[in-house]
Amino acid sequence: MQTILGSTGVIGKELAKTLPQYTNKIRLVSRNPKKVNDGEELVSANLLNSDEILKAVEGSEVVYLTAGIQYDIKIWRRDWPVIIKNVIEACKKNNSKFVFFDNVYAYGKADGWMTEESPIKPDSEKGKVRAELNKMIMNEIEQGNLKAIIARAADFYGPNTPPSFVNIMVFENFEKGKKAQWFIDVNKKHSFTYTPDAGKGTAILGNTESAYNQVWHLPTNKDVLTGREFIELAAKAMNVKPEYMVVKKWMAQMLGLFKKVIKENNEMLYQNNSDYLFDSTKFETTFNYKPISYEVGIIETVKSMK
Repeated sequence: MQTILGSTGVIGKELAKTLPQYTNKIRLVSRNPKKVNDGEELVSANLLNSDEILKAVEGSEVVYLTAGIQYDIKIWRRDWPVIIKNVIEACKKNNSKFVFFDNVYAYGKADGWMTEESPIKPDSEKGKVRAELNKMIMNEIEQGNLKAIIARAADFYGPNTPPSFVNIMVFENFEKGKKAQWFIDVNKKHSFTYTPDAGKGTAILGNTESAYNQVWHLPTNKDVLTGREFIELAAKAMNVKPEYMVVKKWMAQMLGLFKKVIKENNEMLYQNNSDYLFDSTKFETTFNYKPISYEVGIIETVKSMK
């Protein structure tokens, strides 16, 4: 049995699409789980309830945590450590391997390419929370209590990826006949992980015994685009003019007074005022995997909107 906690999110769904290559016993767990393939077991559970998670994980060889929670630092501080503790304890009691789907917030502002060896130096409050979660997992690994993987991705884009900032600011704006928007500097390069690559990569790692007790970067194309180049490719795929406006820091701060999600994102704007470069050489070399090109990925994203 392989179990996905947080199965209704973008990555949970992409992971579920790939897992039948490895097992015919898949359990999808969330508050309101929905089938992705035939024959899956659906379990409703609250990640904050340790008893429910213990029951949801029962009999699992591999447990994937792909959940997202409300983008609010108070909620992150309160809930994320509880979720990780619950999942770790459930995995230990069931002798399950654990794969944690993570982001890059714990690195903070990286100098050059982010790799698995990049130091943990969070520049944001949300980054500090992610660093704490990583420490909780690594401590269990080091003590020999748990087999686990931390699998990291850059910012997302891809088909059916509503929370992605490029989906909201580029694709949806173009679809509405508006100008695209980009934070801070349209001339900086910014890596994006294609969500189907992230799902496939997570499944590969979870089913590779030698991958455990390590950090991995999920496959992400290295031919990184600037914001302007990304907007131009999106406009071409959607057959619209590549018009855009740049949301400067002071504008984001003003908008944050009226929109909580923008206010919560403002501490992450350091990711946009310099190049944001994500390296997945370790994964690509180990598994002979070629991530999708941005040009094809953007075309597939646009197709999914029609």
